[in-house]
Amino acid sequence: MKIVAPLAVALLASLCASAGIVEDVRTALAKPDYRTATALLETYRAHAGTTPEWVEATSWVGRDLLARKDYAGAETYAQKTYQLSMTALKSRPLDQEPHLPLALGAAIEVEGKVLAARGDQAQAVAYLQGELKKFDKTSIHTRIQKNILLLSLEGKPAPPIDGVPLPKGKPVVVFFWAHWCPDCKQEAPILRSLREEFRQKGLTIVPVTQKYGYVANGDDAPPAVEIPYIEKIRSQYYSAVVDAPAKISEDAFLRYGASSTPTLVLVDRNGIVRNYHPGAMSYQDLRSSILPIL
Repeated sequence: MKIVAPLAVALLASLCASAGIVEDVRTALAKPDYRTATALLETYRAHAGTTPEWVEATSWVGRDLLARKDYAGAETYAQKTYQLSMTALKSRPLDQEPHLPLALGAAIEVEGKVLAARGDQAQAVAYLQGELKKFDKTSIHTRIQKNILLLSLEGKPAPPIDGVPLPKGKPVVVFFWAHWCPDCKQEAPILRSLREEFRQKGLTIVPVTQKYGYVANGDDAPPAVEIPYIEKIRSQYYSAVVDAPAKISEDAFLRYGASSTPTLVLVDRNGIVRNYHPGAMSYQDLRSSILPIL
């Protein structure tokens, strides 16, 4: 789309005064105003070039089109974002800054979801597994694993946590939480209420967290500082859900693809996953999901 001069000037002025191209594009898409979103991308690239932030902003168009079930458009933007990311990776590592990992992770996620939405779940899983091998030791590993599990984990045995199988003979909710996560804090009283309600039926909560390398205000922290901080947060917000010192396992987060917190995994008495849910759940939704595994 060619931008007329007045619009280009206005958009450039907006970009200069704004928080960034990612936020501006997301704001336009939310209206929804697709024309302004794409015009913002063109104007920014003309003046700043193909920066990692611009690539991430481009990825948000693909995500938006996927949400609107425009699968052809979503795939086009996902592939464009992927190609731009791979070009950038010829001269730099993926995790040099935060924007490119977010962009590439989104492109892979959208492509996998498009394949699944078109009815080819096996191809979607195979595609995601191939990308997981490519980016195994990077920050997007967990995100790719999450999308594989969204398509394949339900109906399968629950993975062990640090080599230990989940309790057999009991319905289990695995609760992945993070010390910085406000949604996790809101989920805690919901889990507490449900555990009390179904205690006599054996409902068991298995909470797991991990280290992130920082504490309050994003201050960098080694494990010797972060682990006591995790315990402080556990005691303050999760004592009714996490009875013992927090279970800390980076391996479990990778294995379960817990790139979103909270992530809730419901497992029946035979150790089979019945619901894999990245993100928060309301009391009613979680209760409705628990009833079939009691």
